[in-house]
Amino acid sequence: MKHLVVIDTNVVLSALQSKNGKSFGLISKIGSGLFDFAISVPLILEYEAILKNHLDINIFSDSDIEDFIDYICSVGIRTKIFYLWRPYLRDPFDDHVLELAINAGAETIVTFNKKDFQEAETLGIKIKTPKEFLEEMEV
Repeated sequence: MKHLVVIDTNVVLSALQSKNGKSFGLISKIGSGLFDFAISVPLILEYEAILKNHLDINIFSDSDIEDFIDYICSVGIRTKIFYLWRPYLRDPFDDHVLELAINAGAETIVTFNKKDFQEAETLGIKIKTPKEFLEEMEV
């Protein structure tokens, strides 16, 4: 059975800023069949806004970012959010990521901000960095 994960925006941003890290390794495996990942409208909108505001426009045009988002939308598991768990996490801007994980039945949230998602572990959701998740997948 494939793992179903939610990938936090900070991982996507990091992956596109540098090809040297584990976040790039993780994002490179999207669509490979190694794991599935859940997406929602709020998460996709956040991806787009953060990427357009933080990536170097000399490297990534808006069109490049939109092509990346289109690909993510084509291979991700689209999930509607029916139940809101807000407020639940320490950082209210992360609640939509938790809601996606719950509604999709994801077992893991992949993020660099593990402390912000500690409460999610009480719901049975694992919180892993890209490195931890990739190491787990190799086992």
